[in-house]
Amino acid sequence: MTNPLVSVVIPNWNGKHHLAACLPSLFAQTYHPFEVVVVDNGSTDGSVEWLATAWPQVRVVAFPHNRGVVAAFNAGVQAARGDLIALLNNDTEQEPDWLERFVAGLLRHPDAGMAACKVRLWDDRTRLHTAGDTMSRDAQPGNRGVWQPDDGRFDQEEYVFAPCGAAALYRRALFDDVGLFDQRLGSYLEDVDLAFRAQWRGWRCIYVPDAVVYHKVSATGGGTFASYYVGRNWFYVITKNFPTRALHRNWRAIARAQARHAWAALRAWRGAAARARLRGMLVGALTWPRYVPDRWRIHATARVSDEEIEALFS
Repeated sequence: MTNPLVSVVIPNWNGKHHLAACLPSLFAQTYHPFEVVVVDNGSTDGSVEWLATAWPQVRVVAFPHNRGVVAAFNAGVQAARGDLIALLNNDTEQEPDWLERFVAGLLRHPDAGMAACKVRLWDDRTRLHTAGDTMSRDAQPGNRGVWQPDDGRFDQEEYVFAPCGAAALYRRALFDDVGLFDQRLGSYLEDVDLAFRAQWRGWRCIYVPDAVVYHKVSATGGGTFASYYVGRNWFYVITKNFPTRALHRNWRAIARAQARHAWAALRAWRGAAARARLRGMLVGALTWPRYVPDRWRIHATARVSDEEIEALFS
């Protein structure tokens, strides 16, 4: 049986120094065939010229200015030629058999449209960044095993809520069914939103523990930028996707969780990131109704019940 072509899509913004570590490990993969598509967000560090000289086998989609990571992901998916599409941060390094094991894990599960791999920390490779992403009953997205030692607790292949956007694998058929990432989100939680929409359509996510990536967490983001978009986008993602029954049952816990975030930001008010989180939360709280039509559409076309989505929550 012929292996399916995998398109590896990497967004980049002034990340030539990250790509210098990422691309050698990627082109040392044991899996074939695959292609690499780098979507450049208007870099000014010579990334595009360097790629043309040092890595001519890489296809480059170049934006004239920074349009955000979600726009880059979508452009990469649209440019991809493979039946499987891996989304990968430029600040990662992969084990040589990462792609081989990742693809095998996804193909073992025909009901899975997406796969999560084991992501370890770049600077401490004995600890985890994520072993698949979670959604809690109080509507908080999270990373399984975050900061914990990789001591075997997350070595079982199993279904999880979502893959982390730093290293994820999707079937093209999933995008054909549910659409691309929501470009209105700009950055952050776009992977949670896509996973929610896919789960509503019956696409499951399989965690493949023997596919391993190392990640420089927040090397290409973080700070005030991340704080604002996480604070804002939470309102949009929950408005669009959270099951109605779960909202009715858990609204007090959801409100308490958001109050804790707001109180923590207020206590750290002198910090720019804390103020950005509060600004994002305020904008989200004032503008979430614009996403109600999305909710009607997502729920009207769902193939699974509220109970089945709730069963995914931690």
